[in-house]
Amino acid sequence: MQHRVRLIGGTLAGVVTAACLTTLAPWQSQAVPPGEKTVTVTMFERPYADVASACTDQLGPAGYGYVQVSPATEHIQGDQWWTSYQPVSHRIAGRLGDRDAFAGMVEDCHAAGVKVMADVVVNHMAAGSGTGTGGTAYTKYDYPGSFQDADFHTCRTDIKDYADRDDVQNCELVGLSDLDTGKENVRATIAAYLDDLRSLGVDGFRVDAAKHMAADDLAAIKGKTADPGFWVSEVIHGGGEAVQPEEYTAIGDVDEFRYGGHLKSAFRGGALAQLKSVADGKLPGASARTFVDNWDTERNGSTLTYKDGAAYTLANVFMLASPYGSPNVYSGYEWSDKDAGPPSGADGWTDTHAERTVTGMVGFRNEVGQAELTDWWDDGGSAIAFGRGDKGFVAVNDGDGDLAETFTTSLPGGTYCDVIAAAPEDCDGNTVTVGDDGTVRATLPAHGALALHTGARTG
Repeated sequence: MQHRVRLIGGTLAGVVTAACLTTLAPWQSQAVPPGEKTVTVTMFERPYADVASACTDQLGPAGYGYVQVSPATEHIQGDQWWTSYQPVSHRIAGRLGDRDAFAGMVEDCHAAGVKVMADVVVNHMAAGSGTGTGGTAYTKYDYPGSFQDADFHTCRTDIKDYADRDDVQNCELVGLSDLDTGKENVRATIAAYLDDLRSLGVDGFRVDAAKHMAADDLAAIKGKTADPGFWVSEVIHGGGEAVQPEEYTAIGDVDEFRYGGHLKSAFRGGALAQLKSVADGKLPGASARTFVDNWDTERNGSTLTYKDGAAYTLANVFMLASPYGSPNVYSGYEWSDKDAGPPSGADGWTDTHAERTVTGMVGFRNEVGQAELTDWWDDGGSAIAFGRGDKGFVAVNDGDGDLAETFTTSLPGGTYCDVIAAAPEDCDGNTVTVGDDGTVRATLPAHGALALHTGARTG
C-alpha cells in the first residue's frame, strides 16, 4: 500500500544500506515467471467475473502467461480504488467478487492457459473502524477472526523517516495498523491465508508494500506456506532510503520502479538511444519485473500513462521487445480524480491488454524467448531498432515524421507479417520482406513501430 504514500506524501527520500537476507529458505526463489509464456498483465480493479471472460476471449488467445488481479480480501467500504488495499479480514468478500467468483475466475483462466497471480496485502490492516464489505465489524487493531491488538507493532505513529529502517518497517503507513510480521502467530495466519488462495488454484502472489516488512519476515512467511508458488515483491526504490529492492531478490522477483521512470525520460526527452542501457543501475534482469506504469505511478506522474497516447503504446512495445526483466502490462481505467474507483460497467476501461499493438508484442515475446539483443541501431534521437538474435526484430519511431531506413537484422530471409499491424493469420497488406542478407527496407510512420518474428513468417 505504498500507493497512498505516493499520492499524498510527495516524494520519498532515501539511500539504502542493503541488508542481507539471513533466513535460510526451505524453497528456491524463482527469478522469472516459470513456463514459456512469461508476460503478465495486471487487470487493475477488474471484477473477477470480467477477468474470467478476458482470459477466455483475450488473454489466452494473445499468449499472456499470467494475469494479476486486485486484492481478494474483505476491505473497508467506499468507492475509492485504495479501499481494496485496506483489508478487514482475509475472507474473499470485496467489491470485485465473492469466493465463488474468484474460484471460477481461476478455473476459467487456467482453462485458457493463463496462470493467476493474486495481489496480497499482508503488511497491514485497515485504519479506523466500521463494517467491511463482507459485514465484518472492526476497529483499529481489532479485526475479529484475524488479528487483535497484540498482533501489531507498538509504534502507533506514521512513518516519518525513510532513512530509518525501524521507522519504515515498524511504524504505520499513512495510519494503517502495521502487523508485527516478526511474530510466529502473525506469520502463521498470513501463511494460512496464502495457502487458502493456493487451494483455489492461485499460482503466485504480488506482495503489496513488501518494503514495509523486513525481508527476513517475508521469507519466513513464505517458508510457512505449504507450496508458495511464484512471488513478486513491491519495493519502491528511493535514493538515500534504508530499505532497498535488492534485499528481496532471494524471495522472488521484485517490481523495478526505476524502469518506468527511465522509459518516461527517454520518450518524453526524445532520446530513445539511452534505452540501449536500460538495465544499468537497476536490479539484475533475472530478478526484475518491469512495467511502463501501474496504478500508483500513473497517478503520481513518475511514469508515462495511457494519457500519453502513442508514446505510451510505443513504451509498451519496447518493454515487450527488450530482453531486460519480466514484463508486466498494465490495464486499468480512465480517471480524472486520482482517488476514483473503477467503472461500474463495461465502459471506461483502457483495455491496454487487448490493443493489437500490445497483443502482437506478447506473441513476439513468446517467440523470441531468451534470445540476446543484437543489431542495435538508433538515429541519436527519437528512433531505435534492434534484434533478438535470429528470432525477432523491432523498430520504433517516436518522431513526428515518417522514418525510411534500411535496417540490418539477423533474421532469415523471407516474408514476414508485421505483428504490430496485424495477426499472422490475417496479414494481407501488412507483410515485410527480409533479404537473404538479413536487411529490411521499411518506412515507419510517425509514432509508429514495426515488429517481425520467426513465428510470423508467411509462406
